[in-house]
Amino acid sequence: MKVGWLSVILGVSVVLGGCAEKETTKPAPVTKPSDGAETGELTPLEKRTKVVIAEDGAASGAGFYIAKERGYFDDYNIDVEFTDFANSDDMLPALAAGEVSIAGGVSTASFFNAIAQGIDVRIIADKGHNMPGESYFSFVIGNHMKDVIKDYPDFKGKKIAVSSRNSIDGYIYEEMLKHAGLTEEDVEYVHIADFGAMLGAIDSGTIDAALNIEPLIAQGIDKGFHVRFGDATDYAPESQIAMVLASPQFMEDEELSIRFMAAYLQGVRDYNDAFFEEVDEDAIIDIMVKHTALKDAELWDKVFVTGLDPDGKMFVDDIQKQYDMYKANGAIIGDIDFDKAIDSSLAEEAVELLGEYEAAKK
Repeated sequence: MKVGWLSVILGVSVVLGGCAEKETTKPAPVTKPSDGAETGELTPLEKRTKVVIAEDGAASGAGFYIAKERGYFDDYNIDVEFTDFANSDDMLPALAAGEVSIAGGVSTASFFNAIAQGIDVRIIADKGHNMPGESYFSFVIGNHMKDVIKDYPDFKGKKIAVSSRNSIDGYIYEEMLKHAGLTEEDVEYVHIADFGAMLGAIDSGTIDAALNIEPLIAQGIDKGFHVRFGDATDYAPESQIAMVLASPQFMEDEELSIRFMAAYLQGVRDYNDAFFEEVDEDAIIDIMVKHTALKDAELWDKVFVTGLDPDGKMFVDDIQKQYDMYKANGAIIGDIDFDKAIDSSLAEEAVELLGEYEAAKK
């Protein structure tokens, strides 16, 4: 999982070194005291408690970073610590064993296979989806195709780069082909595992289109490598790209888990206010610059950011649909009890305490 899709986010820092402006000095953390209305009826834990989060600097971890920097975890006497794993083969067992409490999971066949083979982790909240008309994970076309590819059926006969097949990448690719009325025989699939490498390939004309990700999409546009084409929500409007995962031990600790979720959702709500309502945007961008691979604050104004539901809601039906596709492709061995694996009760309880999200006004 991390090697396939999430590891690219870490790799972005390498691309940024060549494509983005020189990194500036990191700004000081911005804090925002919470009030009683925001913390609901919850009081701080009696004892300071550490929660270890497997997070690698992905933009989809915004809720964690913001809650940490603005003191929302501190409000509940929770101390968060970020750690990183080279790949999901190490991370998922550590999560199941309770060595880490929280992690991010991307939809891949290997992720579902791990659960099917007995790795006990819980899918508890949204950690990444495309926003309508502003997909952060979508197709781009080379400049040499701007006058050729005008609509999705025009992909026929073209070379399309995708980073992996039995993953969210392959799922979105297949959904696009269905939307276009095309089959896989109608196009030429080109496997390019590294999103960064797609930039040079599309600029040189080696490929005609690519399923790429922010901030590389925005960087490629700035450098004249490619242009956006359509939007992933045209054909996959409710694709669940990433999820917050929890250990079973974390879920059993009700006092800790509900407070953690409440703090996390407060961070996600600040993120939504900043990027979609332009409230306190500069301060939130400062936090994102500090914690993610994207160190160019100006570029944050150009990227289509990750969608994060302010109430933690997931597209549960789509998660099942993705699993079914992987299984139909022969990439899943075994079955999953989704009633056990997906547990949205924690987010729902936190929303009852905080109230449903209402966008802040400028």
